[in-house]
Amino acid sequence: MTHSIGFIGLGNMGGPMAANLVKAGHRVTGFDLAADARERAAGHGIAVAASAEQAAAGAEVVVTMLPTGRHVLDAYAGLTAAARGALFVDCSTIAVGDARIAADLARTAGHRVVDAPVSGGVPGAEAASLTFMVGADDADFTAAEPVLAAMGRRVVHCGASGAGQAAKICNNMILGVSMIAVSEAFVLGESLGLSHQALFEVASTASGQCWALTSNCPVPGPVPASPANRAYAGGFAAALMAKDLGLAADAAAASAVPAELGARAAELYAAFAEGAGAGLDFSAIVTTLRKGTA
Repeated sequence: MTHSIGFIGLGNMGGPMAANLVKAGHRVTGFDLAADARERAAGHGIAVAASAEQAAAGAEVVVTMLPTGRHVLDAYAGLTAAARGALFVDCSTIAVGDARIAADLARTAGHRVVDAPVSGGVPGAEAASLTFMVGADDADFTAAEPVLAAMGRRVVHCGASGAGQAAKICNNMILGVSMIAVSEAFVLGESLGLSHQALFEVASTASGQCWALTSNCPVPGPVPASPANRAYAGGFAAALMAKDLGLAADAAAASAVPAELGARAAELYAAFAEGAGAGLDFSAIVTTLRKGTA
């Protein structure tokens, strides 16, 4: 079944996701504040609207991919032009509390709603291989699943509204902590005269194996596709990791969960993203750890 879809936020993630919806046969009208994003979207068959409200007008499904919870809440408060009973799908990564407020706003306006943050980064968005972590009631999840499947490889129902965001920040806390641990191990190995390749060959097939090592290795050489081989360009931005770890740290504090490693990782990435890591993949934190300035 094809749908008329309004897509708000056509950036590095949202643009390819919207393009994959077009490839799946959906009619997509999109909007982004950035002119270059709108131009790229038009090149992929997306009808470009003059505003977010215009993109949502009459849409059966409204997808948002926005930077912060404030942006999502503002969008949900203003997107009244969608068809009555439209399905709102927020793929942004925001605080659990904001996701639940957004869900209340959508339902009060007579719409259905799911929070569906993603994992997989820009490559996953481009290849339609993302993992979606979904918070929704059963009926809304069932309605959203075919739309999400056009943009991803795995769609997981995590629970009620907000549960998708909870899964996302917990997952990225694991990722941030593990990337720091992998980076520290390589820096220690260097100091002990161990080659990157030797450590990789051992750890990647032993108990140290993890995604941060085998898919996004923080040093050049062992994993040719990792951003480390491109001077840490592309990939998952350190600033986004800092944001996600901050959300996890805030949630842990609000829930009285110690999460000491998660809190320390949030501090390290916040400092890194504000300094040398601005614009770099999050694995570049190894360079700061190597200098002993983290």
